[in-house]
Formats: sequence, C-alpha cells, structure tokens
Amino acid sequence: MIQRPPLALIVVSADPIRLRAALTLARAEIALGSKASIFLQGEAATLLRPPIHAPQDESWRTAGEPDLAGLLDEALDDGVAINLCQSGLAMSGMTARDIDRRIELSGPLAFLAAAGPQIRLLSL
Repeated sequence: MIQRPPLALIVVSADPIRLRAALTLARAEIALGSKASIFLQGEAATLLRPPIHAPQDESWRTAGEPDLAGLLDEALDDGVAINLCQSGLAMSGMTARDIDRRIELSGPLAFLAAAGPQIRLLSL
C-alpha cells in the first residue's frame, strides 16, 4: 500500500462550518491510515471558547451527526493533532487553561514545521 502524506488543514475564520469540515476531513484521513493536523489561525481560536457550540448543533444532532463539541472530541480521540494559534488565543481573551489539554498552542511556523515537508496543505 502506498503511504499517504500527512494532511494539514488551516482554519482561518471563526466559522463553525469550516471547523466542522476540517474535523471531518482530518478524521477521514486518520481512517485512511495517515496523519492529520488542524491549525486554528487568528480569529478561528474563538471557536474553541467553552462551551464549544455552533448554531447548527441541533440540526446536526437531528440528522444523527455529532454536534461541534462532540466532533472535536471524537477527532482528538482519533489522533487528529489540533493546534491553536497563540496570538488568536490572546486576541480571543482566553488562556491556555480555557482549552482542552489535548490541544497544542503554537504558531504558523511551528505548525508547518511539525507537519513536515511532504504535507498536503488545505486552508478552509
């Protein structure tokens, strides 16, 4: 079997639908046997402010899908590496104590360096 290069996704806005897409794609990549990571850049950090929710949560649950908080938890449990922009964290008025311990604080350089030279990079 051909080894798939890791998938790196960057979420650039505070749009919960974009985060949901990134989480879904990252989980699919993990299921295919590769690695996946997500970087929440700038204002996207506010999506991780507790309690994590999206306006669409009820309709997603009605459709049999997890809400945003549940999908985030499933992605972290599956091994998706989630990184949060340190500047975005500060701009959102949160501290490291406010976010799940499984989420790593980093910057764009650290995120890209950790993703490696053979990544497939998508921005959402």
